[in-house]
Amino acid sequence: MFETLGFADLDTFLQVDWVDRFAEGRAADQYAQALTWLAADISTPYDSDLDAALAAITARVLLMPSATDLYFRTADNELELAALRKAELAEIPSVWGHRAGSPRDSPDDLAFLRRHVRGWLAD
Repeated sequence: MFETLGFADLDTFLQVDWVDRFAEGRAADQYAQALTWLAADISTPYDSDLDAALAAITARVLLMPSATDLYFRTADNELELAALRKAELAEIPSVWGHRAGSPRDSPDDLAFLRRHVRGWLAD
């Protein structure tokens, strides 16, 4: 799959597209992002009851996890889906894992996203 992005082998892809790209960013920005993730618990105002916090969301929600994401798993979204009032789940059938849906990486992912988001918005 890395060949489709112009890389000769997996090691080169990982070096250029991950290691080098993260090295260009400021460490303080990455640290701030990690702290935000740790502090972003929507269940806090609901005595740590995540189901109650999710049930309080009145907006329509479209959950679009990647089939191969090992960080944000579809199974987690399926559990959240049960507690949300107006929600739908459309799993992205992508080999790109956490980066699924990135238009830069995969025209197929982009087409899937466009089709599902447009259909969801039209409802």
